Amino acid sequence: MINKILIANRGEIALRIVRACRELGIKTLAVYSEADEQSLHVQLADEAICIGPPQPAESYLRTDRIISAAEISNVDAIHPGYGFLSEKADFVEQCESCKIIFIGPSSSVIRQMGDKALAIESFRKVGVPTVPGSDGVVKSVSEAVKVAESIGYPVLVKAVSGGGGKGMRVAHNSVAFAKEFEVARAEAEKAFGDGSVYLEKFIENPRHIEFQILADKHGKVIHLGERDCSVQRRHQKLIEEAPSPFLSEELREKMGSIAVKAAKAVGYENAGTIEFLVDEKGNFYFIEMNTRIQVEHPVTEEVTDTDLIKEQIRIADGQHLRLNQEDIVINRHAIECRINAEDPLKNFAPCPGTIDLYYPPGGHGVRVDSHVYGGYVIPPYYDSMIGKLITYGRSREIAMDRMYRALEEFIISGIKTTIPFSKVIMQDPVFRSGKATTKFVEEFVERTNLDNLIQSNHNLE
Repeated sequence: MINKILIANRGEIALRIVRACRELGIKTLAVYSEADEQSLHVQLADEAICIGPPQPAESYLRTDRIISAAEISNVDAIHPGYGFLSEKADFVEQCESCKIIFIGPSSSVIRQMGDKALAIESFRKVGVPTVPGSDGVVKSVSEAVKVAESIGYPVLVKAVSGGGGKGMRVAHNSVAFAKEFEVARAEAEKAFGDGSVYLEKFIENPRHIEFQILADKHGKVIHLGERDCSVQRRHQKLIEEAPSPFLSEELREKMGSIAVKAAKAVGYENAGTIEFLVDEKGNFYFIEMNTRIQVEHPVTEEVTDTDLIKEQIRIADGQHLRLNQEDIVINRHAIECRINAEDPLKNFAPCPGTIDLYYPPGGHGVRVDSHVYGGYVIPPYYDSMIGKLITYGRSREIAMDRMYRALEEFIISGIKTTIPFSKVIMQDPVFRSGKATTKFVEEFVERTNLDNLIQSNHNLE
């Protein structure tokens, strides 16, 4: 039985896990870098151990120090959150060999799904629709050119070990292909230590839709509906919502069934996400599986009344999934805006520094997940996201109006944030109509005077 959990992460997700454990009566151990000593999760956890300097390579990615902290403090399990070690199969193997429960899937499944080319091939064999592309890794430019010509341009070059848009390049014709192929390989090698890439047909103007999966250790798998993550900038999600304004009930049911089928095919356990691209005609294609909790999990929690972190812990503890598919009834809408310490007027440049004043919004249908507070110093070493604002209501219109109201209330001074950018999006007619695709942000910037709009929507900063 899990009595104590080490949280191998930082920021808002670490705080989120502390809170879930508190409600379950489970003790927590926070591991932190020297830069995060004043973070809320460190203050609220039952125990805390510093594991190194600010740089992730010397702290949050040091598996030896994390395992040592777990053994010294006699924890039963490790929750990885997202990012860092959450999808590192080698780390999960270390946990398994040390008899420490890893709150997530097995190392073998993480390794299989982490190789995107292998994941696509695995799902293709069981009838999951996939984007036309290469049969696995493409090793040379000459081989890649032949595959690209057979697929037809535009073609997407993708890193096998990719994530966050790194190692991903689009070639619109044969003239540009060789250059984009080599650039993608170089980016992948630098970011992941693996320059392997594969090719896919580039689906123009798609929607990015993902299905939340829960699977216990006893073979039971359900989905909790979908999230629409189409509002992205450089393949980084900015705004997410559930349910998608694009899917019909028939398409939702079909995609959900396919997502469950895919998870069962690989013997998946714990929480995971099956991600699809959906074209204008409603054709959908599997692109990847995320073997961890997602940043945008709160919108699913709010529309299904399910605590996904608690469910992760219960599943890892060997408990039977208490939910059945018919229990998942979605009768409201939720939207999440990521609050990043970035300056939208300077090409979203990171903006670390001291928060002088922090006033989060509140009221009915508003949720804020954040680890920051007035006087908190945002370090320059990590991802720029400092919080998530979630609103929900009986309809999409209510959720959008509530989001705009909450963004207006949200005051963060001392640094620049993406709050004014999100406010502009909430008023945009294309977004409000539910017609946003993955090209939305790019097209929005082209058709508007973004600087003027943002200037007029600044909160106190």
